[in-house]
Amino acid sequence: MLKDYDFDKKDPALSGKKRSELGSELAALQRRLLDSDSSMLIIVDGWESSGKGHILKDLTRELDPRYFEVNVFDDALDDNDKHPFLWRFARDLPGKGRIAFFDRSFYSELMNDLKVNDDRLEHHLDYISFLERMLIADNTIVLKLFLHHSEKTMEKRIEKLKDDPYREFLITKDDEKQLKKYSKYLKHFDKILGMTNFEASPWHVISTEDLKEASREALSIANSILKSHLEQTAQQPAAPIRPGLKEKPLSKIDLKAAITEEEYEAQLEKLQEEAGELVYEMWLKKIPCVLVFEGTDAAGKGGAISRLTRLVDPRSYDVATTAAPTENESRYNYLWRFYQTFPIKGKMTIYDRSWYGRVLVERVEGFTPEYRWAAAYEEINEMEHNLVHDGLLIIKFLIVIDKEEQKQRFKDRENDPEKNYKLTDEDWRNHEKFEQYEEAMNEMVARTNTKDAPWIIVEGNQKEYARIKVLKEFISRARTFIDKREGKKQEK
Repeated sequence: MLKDYDFDKKDPALSGKKRSELGSELAALQRRLLDSDSSMLIIVDGWESSGKGHILKDLTRELDPRYFEVNVFDDALDDNDKHPFLWRFARDLPGKGRIAFFDRSFYSELMNDLKVNDDRLEHHLDYISFLERMLIADNTIVLKLFLHHSEKTMEKRIEKLKDDPYREFLITKDDEKQLKKYSKYLKHFDKILGMTNFEASPWHVISTEDLKEASREALSIANSILKSHLEQTAQQPAAPIRPGLKEKPLSKIDLKAAITEEEYEAQLEKLQEEAGELVYEMWLKKIPCVLVFEGTDAAGKGGAISRLTRLVDPRSYDVATTAAPTENESRYNYLWRFYQTFPIKGKMTIYDRSWYGRVLVERVEGFTPEYRWAAAYEEINEMEHNLVHDGLLIIKFLIVIDKEEQKQRFKDRENDPEKNYKLTDEDWRNHEKFEQYEEAMNEMVARTNTKDAPWIIVEGNQKEYARIKVLKEFISRARTFIDKREGKKQEK
């Protein structure tokens, strides 16, 4: 894309256009976007000293500032390496009706690293591909602009900045490095652009030899793509074809599984102490951990969580209770709110319900069209794979009870003044849909039980049995993960 780029090629259609007119056209389209179910992400990446600031100013000059954000992603801050790769970018994605501009992006770190190995490059580009595909499926337009200039122009701009005492600070080591190794960076950029020139989110290479012409081209591309998107007939895609389940995982479990009170009392505290020590060890070794708790309503998720954390240092973990998304959260992709709470290195986040609501309650209650929840299985698998690749331990518990046990627990709550606050009319309505939820859980387990993040199905009819099983499985999985990680370190 860059190797044979022709800097002299001009678009005659733009020669008579004023930037202010093109900007006003974009502002009119922005107003239409506000009333739609869509959003727009505009990535402005490219060479250092290539005029990103100039282009961004012209792209935003005529827009209503209440409905767009410009996010600057410069050198990674010290805190960013404690989080998963896409964490800081996912936080700033646009909500419905809005436009987000990224000054540099998730591509920049990879573009600036000539020594990045092929495995790391391929993994992170797969991660980026996953994010872009998911955003597009959720009606977000992804526009990627790469600003390109010649070596001679780059040299002139750097010298000009050096001569300006008020702008000299804008020159960074990356500017100098790219200029010094221009041909190597050209080849490296070309490789990355070629690998990520996706059909649904292609790169648009813009020459910034003349910054005013570059702005006209950027505005014209943004107008054309946004207008085309808004004029498309709103047609709901067909749901992906899902092969039938060969077996139902929940049919294999024995809900009569139980232990005696003596066995429970004899094991509980010892296991809790061991769990607390393991969480402390993960904190020392900077291992982030995610625990997911899903299950039948009234299955005892809260009780299992409180027994697991009883002797764990409260500074080392957070519990994220997932309720229905707020009005603000509903403006974003369904995974957006979870990226806000993924743990930093050494911390543990426990999810009392999670992103699996997409294929459970949203599916059963009809909150989400089938084509979107059916696509979520693969999206979730990719997200979890990437988190594990980033060094996270993911342990997923599905606590299951039968319909009669659920009914009895609802009745017990109804008659207990200390617990009746937990019972709502919605719980009884869900009880009538027990079989539908069971079907959804079976498919969830079958389609998201991966090597990276397998499901642990917990027989929950007896709470004591379920709590002990959760503790034992947590200890076993955490110990194995730590030992495997330490073994890999020693091999290196």
